[in-house]
Amino acid sequence: MDNRKIGFTSIDEYIATFPEDVQKILQELRATIKAAAPDAQEKISYQMPTFFLKSNLVHFAAYKNHIGFYPTPSGIEKFKSELSKYEGAKGSVQFPIDQPLPLDLIRKIVEFRVVENLQMAENKKRGKK
Repeated sequence: MDNRKIGFTSIDEYIATFPEDVQKILQELRATIKAAAPDAQEKISYQMPTFFLKSNLVHFAAYKNHIGFYPTPSGIEKFKSELSKYEGAKGSVQFPIDQPLPLDLIRKIVEFRVVENLQMAENKKRGKK
């Protein structure tokens, strides 16, 4: 299920390359992100589904044994304790593909990232870092 080598032009196109059971998981994740970030734009970045709001908000991708979720290092750090039961790295977390997604947690992470992106954009506009 390593589809990253293909040049995708939309999230629909990306999701369509997976078996039906994985498509269902990806659509559920996509809907959760959309609900938490209704003003974010969908796009493909790094050959992954991406939500963009002033800058990249979150990415996700499907792999053989997990769903990768990429909310940046700050998103991981902020929810470190809730994410501790999952494998991950500085800016990513792996949700096992054979377990239900923690949709409430994903929603909270996305909402945090929305606020963070909007604040960073405002600070940049005002000349702050």
